Amino acid sequence: MKVILLADVKSVGKKDEIVTVSDSYARNILIKKKLGVEATSKALNDLKLQKKHEQKVAEENLEAARLLGDQLKDKQVEVKIKTGEGGRTFGSVSTKEIAEAAKKQLGLDLDKKKMQLAEPVKALGFYEVPVKLHPQVTAALKVHVVEG
Repeated sequence: MKVILLADVKSVGKKDEIVTVSDSYARNILIKKKLGVEATSKALNDLKLQKKHEQKVAEENLEAARLLGDQLKDKQVEVKIKTGEGGRTFGSVSTKEIAEAAKKQLGLDLDKKKMQLAEPVKALGFYEVPVKLHPQVTAALKVHVVEG
């Protein structure tokens, strides 16, 4: 019997795969535990429509990430850090502070976990912080660290 899997099943297949299994295994295990449905023409059509919808959503997310990346190219965020004598800084600028500054100054809600700082920012000046907006899109946000 052909079955469309609704979840990953060990040693049978992955979610949304069409597999051929024995009739009894399909009826007594897969369908009964709602791990799969019989591969009728209606179910196959539903699966096809679902995959088409998921692909469309993925393309829209990629396009939105590209637009946001283009917006970030021209923008700059200013972050203040405490300094002592001779311009020595106390602590460092974290991705959390950069994300908060971006929200306040630019109105952009950036995830601090998506910012990829190679090393902590511990000095005054200009920095480019890579922000991974999508698995295929990485944009650079300009950060100006000033005395505050």
